[in-house]
Amino acid sequence: MDETQSAGATVLVVDDTPTKLYILSSWLRRSGHQVVQATGGVEALTKVRELRPDLVVLDVRLPDITGYEVCEQIKADESTSSIPVIQISGAAITPADRAQGLERGADAYLAEPVEPDEFAATVEATLRYYRARQRAERMARRLISLTEVTLAMNAAETFDDLLATAVEGTSRILGRHAGTLVLPPDGRIRRFSAPAGGSAVAKAAPPEALNKLSAMSLDGGTGTRVFTTPIYEWLKLVPDAEISGDVSSVLCRTKADRPPVYLGVDAVPPLDEDEFNILRQLGQALALTVDALRAYIEEHAIALTLQRSLLPARIPEIPELTISWRYQPAVDNVEVGGDFYEVIKLDHRVLIAIGDVQGHSLLAATVMAELRHALRASVLSATDLGASMALLNNVLRRYHPGMTATVCLILLDPATGEMEVANAGHIPPLLIGDGQAAYHRMGNLLLGVAEETYRVDPLTLPEGGSVLMFTDGLVEDRDKLLDESLEIVRRLADDTGCDLEAFCDRLIARFGAREDDVALVMFRREPSR
Repeated sequence: MDETQSAGATVLVVDDTPTKLYILSSWLRRSGHQVVQATGGVEALTKVRELRPDLVVLDVRLPDITGYEVCEQIKADESTSSIPVIQISGAAITPADRAQGLERGADAYLAEPVEPDEFAATVEATLRYYRARQRAERMARRLISLTEVTLAMNAAETFDDLLATAVEGTSRILGRHAGTLVLPPDGRIRRFSAPAGGSAVAKAAPPEALNKLSAMSLDGGTGTRVFTTPIYEWLKLVPDAEISGDVSSVLCRTKADRPPVYLGVDAVPPLDEDEFNILRQLGQALALTVDALRAYIEEHAIALTLQRSLLPARIPEIPELTISWRYQPAVDNVEVGGDFYEVIKLDHRVLIAIGDVQGHSLLAATVMAELRHALRASVLSATDLGASMALLNNVLRRYHPGMTATVCLILLDPATGEMEVANAGHIPPLLIGDGQAAYHRMGNLLLGVAEETYRVDPLTLPEGGSVLMFTDGLVEDRDKLLDESLEIVRRLADDTGCDLEAFCDRLIARFGAREDDVALVMFRREPSR
């Protein structure tokens, strides 16, 4: 016995003749179907909209409007257009009548007298097609939702967002309570659940639940397993589970050295084959997305460790100077960048440098390290900012053709305030003193483009005066002119206050998370004591 014959349908019978209405209804009930009756076209349309029957058996000649018109209106309404209609008539029985009925939307047309077996077979065949169409449309909707949920999971930036998206999507697609268990790289197991179509909620997770589930299904191996756990077994694993029946689950492990990823749903009523396939695909998509996010986080941590290892381990203490510095990596960039700063104590003077090698890559970080080492070497015997800048330019042009960098160098005697500035295409340093802030003039050509003679500008930094140097990642925005952002920095620097650390924090906070790395050095010449 097939699915259609084993499961009764709700059938609306529409006829204004009591005897005929009774006979057709009796045949349908004998086949196991539930019957709803109507005696006119308007009444039939009302019941179709209210009840959404599985089938309509419709007389052609009705007292108010014809069965043709009723059928047309059913098929014209998007919400009822898939409901099959069998037209039946003892008067309109010519080939033209039958053709008109089928052309106006009927799925079958019977001319009386009709034998009970013929009627039952027509009903079963029509319902079989209707249910196959329903299943196909349901699967199409679920596949569309599966794609949407998978895309949303791939867009998640944190494990909590990812898991919340996964359980909410699963509960919505399958119409069941859903839950997930995942162990991220931080070692703290996450558990999220969501009622059917509801919002995800984070819950405390039993620490050994994932290991026990793995032992039950994957036996420590890799792959994907779909299984159903009786409720009494499940409550041993998760005692506070908000379920009243068995649990159908998918457990995925992509690599032997990785913890598995669990996704499960309420198994009451039992899942059919299509629902199990959807659950399997959701579980596999979640496992792959967890792996991708895990790899991103691990790579990001490695990149930051490498980046910081290339920057100065410490800044020398200079009694006459207060120095503050910051390095803030790009919020969404896993690769290392080329931003750097340097503070070198030279006899009675100090060299402060800031620079930015183009790009985000291991090459950019390598070039940045080479320039820092070349800068240090250039001041071992004598200090000439113009010569040091020319050396950096030659290093870049000879060993890394095609790469460019901006660098600003300041040589300061803290005791006298005498200061020299050399700038190769970098944002000019901001000079702050007497309640005013102004950028120094523009410098020479950036490094790596052509041979250049770099100008060295002599200045004097008064007692209490400060200098702010930063890379363009702080101020570059796609939707704002650079001059506007530079002016924001200048206005903020009009009142730096006594605490340089607090000012640098305010400056970073003012611009927020950045798309590019930010390096910043600020120093103040303290009054002599």
